[in-house]
Amino acid sequence: MDDRETYSDVIYQEQTHLAERELSSFIAAVTKLYGTEQARISAEEWLDESDLMDSLPRQELRSWRPVTIAAPARLASRLTAARHRPVSN
Repeated sequence: MDDRETYSDVIYQEQTHLAERELSSFIAAVTKLYGTEQARISAEEWLDESDLMDSLPRQELRSWRPVTIAAPARLASRLTAARHRPVSN
């Protein structure tokens, strides 16, 4: 294995660790504030946002913060829509 492959593996491992930490913190916050069901949905949305970010040109070092900003925006939209949904009797 050459130095470039080793460096690439280290970057991948570091990015994976940062993404896991970011997602874990996000899930913990949503669970605390809104419960486990909203946390489950929000985790899926975080992963969806991550996939969307993957379609953009790659950088060697990636910031996961934009993903974590986009996911709560979805949560807020979902909670606002639920609040304004008519209640059927």
